[in-house]
Amino acid sequence: MKIIFLFIDGLGLGGPDPAVNPCMDASLNILRFCEDGKSGQDASHGGVMVPADACLGVSGLPQSASGQTALLTGVNASKMLGRHLPGYPNEALRNVLREHSIFKRISEAGLQGAFANAYRPLFFRLKEATRWRLSATTVATLSADLPFFSTDRLQEGQGLYHDLTNEALIARGFDVPRRTPAQAGRVLKGIADSYDFILFEYFLTDRAGHGQDRMMALREMQKLDAFVASLIDAIDPEGTLLLLASDHGNIEDLSVKTHTRNRVPVFAWGEGRRRIAAEVRTIQDVTPVILRLFADSAAPGTPS
Repeated sequence: MKIIFLFIDGLGLGGPDPAVNPCMDASLNILRFCEDGKSGQDASHGGVMVPADACLGVSGLPQSASGQTALLTGVNASKMLGRHLPGYPNEALRNVLREHSIFKRISEAGLQGAFANAYRPLFFRLKEATRWRLSATTVATLSADLPFFSTDRLQEGQGLYHDLTNEALIARGFDVPRRTPAQAGRVLKGIADSYDFILFEYFLTDRAGHGQDRMMALREMQKLDAFVASLIDAIDPEGTLLLLASDHGNIEDLSVKTHTRNRVPVFAWGEGRRRIAAEVRTIQDVTPVILRLFADSAAPGTPS
């Protein structure tokens, strides 16, 4: 089987009021949701959605470094540290990612994985020690000694920039194609065809939440909605799992500029979706379920 994992930063389950929660806007077709307390509920287009705990038994607001480490390793990083850690992983979390990152575990299982986000030339000029001090997704990729996609190959459909459309690169003077979110989804599907596991990170949702700008937040949700819809249409539901998960809440409550303690949605479409619904209860559960799905994918009678 193949797994396409969309990590969406700062996407939680909020209330039903679209004035506060852009995830409840009527313009959304796929990602229109709110917290209703149910687990394993049906989502649009034959998918499922599980509300997952992001607090992991630790007081305070969930944060990026610890939440992303938990999501990408299955280790309760917040409990290990005794607190939620914002920003980029510290040395303790880097060590967890070095040993347990999903990319490393997949590589050890003889499978091929890739991080689909394309990096600008500046990244490739950084010293290796500096790269290890960047985002959890970067450290997770380094842990498996995987190559990074570059913006130089975006024209060839090799990699996606973090905004999906390449607008940010074009504004910087890069000669890259302008894409719609739906086109970006088809590009990611094309990349995924060459791998067993592909991860794409989208963090503009978190920025929009911090900005408390409803129009900006709604634009980001609309982009993401169209992107996910194109992926759902493109994948083979009998052989591919499309998975979407977040590290903590934020954009779903524009009444505050901080993260939230809300549960986060874990969406799944295609092969293995029922396993996701049955086995995910916290963000710490996501990587272990992915690994079990790969291990069991050859077994007959596995429920989808």
